[in-house]
Amino acid sequence: MPKRTDISTILLIGSGPIVIGQACEFDYSGTQAAKALRQEGYRVVLLNSNPATIMTDPMSADVVYLQEMTAASIKEIVEKERPDAVLPTMGGQTALNLADTLHQQGYWEREGIQVIGVDIDAIHITEDRQAFRDLMERVGIDQAASRVAKSLLEAKEITQELAGGAGGIGGFKPIVIRPSFTMGGAGGGIVWTADEFDTKVTRGLELSPVHEVLIEECLFGWKEYELELLRDEKDNVVIICSIENLDPMGVHTGDSVTVAPQQTLTDPQYQAMRDAAIRAMRSIGTFAGGCNIQFAVDPATGRMIVIEINPRVSRSSALASKATGYPIAKVAARLAVGYTLDELPNEVTGTTSACFEPALDYVVTKIPRWNFDKFEGVDEVLTTQMKAVGEVMAIGRTFTESLQKAFQSLEQGHSGLDGMLPDRAVVRDRLARPYWDRLIHVRHAFRLGASVAEVHDVTKVDPWFLNQVRDLVTMEQATEGTPLAELDRDALLRLKRHGFSDVQIARMTESTEAEVREYRKSLGLTPTFRVVDTCAGEFEAETPYFYSTYDGAGDPEATETTRSDRPKALILGSGPNRIGQGIEFDYSCVHGVLAAREMGYEAIMINCNPETVSTDFDIADKLYFEPVFWERVADIVDLEAPDGIILQLGGQTALKLARDVVARGLPIFGTPYENMDLAEDRGKFSQILEELGIPFPPYGMAHTVEQAVEVAEAIGYPILIRPSYVLGGQGMRIAINKDEVAEYVANILTLFPDNQILLDLFLENAVEVDVDCLADGDEVWIAGVMQHIEPAGVHSGDSTAVIPPFSLSDSSIATIRQTVERIATRLGVVGMMNTQLAVQSKGGVETVYVIEANPRASRTVPFVAKATGVPVARIGAKLMMGAKLADFREAGDLESTLEGFAVKEPVFSWDKFPEVTKELGPEMKSTGEAIAFVDDITDEHIAKPFEMRNLYLSR
Repeated sequence: MPKRTDISTILLIGSGPIVIGQACEFDYSGTQAAKALRQEGYRVVLLNSNPATIMTDPMSADVVYLQEMTAASIKEIVEKERPDAVLPTMGGQTALNLADTLHQQGYWEREGIQVIGVDIDAIHITEDRQAFRDLMERVGIDQAASRVAKSLLEAKEITQELAGGAGGIGGFKPIVIRPSFTMGGAGGGIVWTADEFDTKVTRGLELSPVHEVLIEECLFGWKEYELELLRDEKDNVVIICSIENLDPMGVHTGDSVTVAPQQTLTDPQYQAMRDAAIRAMRSIGTFAGGCNIQFAVDPATGRMIVIEINPRVSRSSALASKATGYPIAKVAARLAVGYTLDELPNEVTGTTSACFEPALDYVVTKIPRWNFDKFEGVDEVLTTQMKAVGEVMAIGRTFTESLQKAFQSLEQGHSGLDGMLPDRAVVRDRLARPYWDRLIHVRHAFRLGASVAEVHDVTKVDPWFLNQVRDLVTMEQATEGTPLAELDRDALLRLKRHGFSDVQIARMTESTEAEVREYRKSLGLTPTFRVVDTCAGEFEAETPYFYSTYDGAGDPEATETTRSDRPKALILGSGPNRIGQGIEFDYSCVHGVLAAREMGYEAIMINCNPETVSTDFDIADKLYFEPVFWERVADIVDLEAPDGIILQLGGQTALKLARDVVARGLPIFGTPYENMDLAEDRGKFSQILEELGIPFPPYGMAHTVEQAVEVAEAIGYPILIRPSYVLGGQGMRIAINKDEVAEYVANILTLFPDNQILLDLFLENAVEVDVDCLADGDEVWIAGVMQHIEPAGVHSGDSTAVIPPFSLSDSSIATIRQTVERIATRLGVVGMMNTQLAVQSKGGVETVYVIEANPRASRTVPFVAKATGVPVARIGAKLMMGAKLADFREAGDLESTLEGFAVKEPVFSWDKFPEVTKELGPEMKSTGEAIAFVDDITDEHIAKPFEMRNLYLSR
């Protein structure tokens, strides 16, 4: 049937701040859903408290409420906006739980608001572990042996039963605990020993909102799969994507390396899984929308069981959308308002129906990104509770090609599946339990002579995947020691088809990356670019969504993209989310793309993050889903020959490639690289501050532990220690004596060999200030001055920030503004700059010190934009491409709409790491943020953090 006409205004509930287990994939889904509903003529009212997202931009919905994610907020919005329907399936568990709370109160029914896209009773069935178990039994789908416990005593009795009754807890068999109504596996995990039983079960009971946990037989070693489905109100069901976890059961799917489409099921097994998935989806209510179902398969017997169902757009929906090109959230939103699948077109081909299931003629690999280095004492073993903060996705024509490209995307020093070979004992230890770097150690094990059978016995990873990794090692060993000139075309092509980078080949042949690149190009070996078309090439695709491959290398007919004669702007994305460089940078990248298009450029995006809006196929004129890795970027530059490259928006990911871009003589839009480097090089920057007469803390630089101790002794304590060219304060520490200096610097040099260490006198009892500004080469405009509530020493990303400042004197604020303007002018900034300053009061005199300046988009740009109503990122990007501030001022685009104060509140994921001490310092630890608008500084959003501002400051 066509869309519903009995509803006109729809309330869309977002997912709130980013936390581990519920990250920016829901921003992507929510943005897609809002766009689809508005295209259908509905008025969309949005609630979300996250300022860092595209979803909360004014362009995303008709009305955006940046308010707390509470039932009270929803009631307040309903009073004003009178929505006809609410769509809670795009905001993760946060949105579902809010919708459910109000459903239990009878609120939706009382207000005459229809819940669309989900059956609330279906939520209860899927989240209530016992109800779900009973339902699956009724429809004939096998499950793990399990029972629900509401107390520790009951949990012990159930565990004894699952162990066969022998010996009780004494004869312990590992079990899995899954708390009800939680997200990202919160509070769940494998209980391996009787000693940890009480602690883990009690924590699970505490974290479950209904205080119950499922005690389940441990399926460790079974293979795990996910299916993404869509269903319409006529009960048509399509399976969009199958995903196989490379890691066996026992690792949360968000922490697992995953592959699409599935690789190791037989056809009968896959058909049985499809049938079970469709049967399961049809059993949980009558809703029209998206659904994610997880299965486990015993590799020994083929027994298949269902693990869980999520009757909403899931974390994996973003991955499945990017993997297939099928816009799951857009289609799910349209199904929620009455369309059926056969009525909707496939947006990729433009000619086929949304009823057609995607077909893939390539392989997609997702690898999670963790930040264990941020949390001292963290347990790095992966369990059923998610610990990853982000992920990368790569596309190749073979599994090995996509796997190596995924490692190139991670930005952890890998140029493929590689790494220094450690001691045998280390490899054995890292394989015995599911650590985050297990796949690297699988490679090491094969280098050390282990067999596939031996590695499988320890890891339970399917032999098919292990054979693929062993093949890579065999090729690597066969090539090592061969001079580059002796590698013939076929041998080099074989390496490239399996994803080996020029850097890896250079290492094997004892040459340089540049020499390998030149040599392979002389042999006519350049990648082809294929389109992601949902139909394996069966129909012509309309979407400009591409990936590189060496399948068909050197054949101009094999490339499915052509270079247009339009002027081009190439935007380098920010890669995987991680603490210190999150969704805020993707937000700026999206605005960069939109700005380029508005300025008349063909906007070309390169990025590898499947969770984000920047990698949506209809944002840029062309999307290259590729690692932001020099070789891959250079291949695209060779093909597209852009008029300029934008480096300022993608955080350190893009900036780290600046030297290569400049060395190639490629044009940069915005601040010249030499000027950016002036700010990054502390020695040069300090000379500029001296020249301008601007105060800064005494500092020194060192390349060794001995030099660092010497510098620290000369400057005095406490002293701030930090590496160069990092984001999120990575590796930063405050030391109070020379022993700590030696320890911290040694740790930094282990993480970042050959790094230049910066040592600054730490300003005690100072107030820290963040300033974002825009400049066009002629004038500077201050976009926002933010005062931190926590003292200097707490990373700016972990601080509560208030705009405008609430306690600084007018003279200090004037000095801050003048200082920033002078620095931006001296650095020749064209685009954006963020400056961090500290105001220290001694004897009633306030002195403004400059800590650092970064001539690029900052983490705070989205917050300033949402606080003031000024599209800072969009304007900044346009300035890079030649626009002038005067034009925006004349148009009234620089006028702030802020009344009162806007507060940026950091959000932490401490609950995922209960063993870690809760402490704050110069290294960032927050995973997300919320925004609050308040009228007065006595409001609890300012008063409470002010009261606790010194509580967690540590070194």
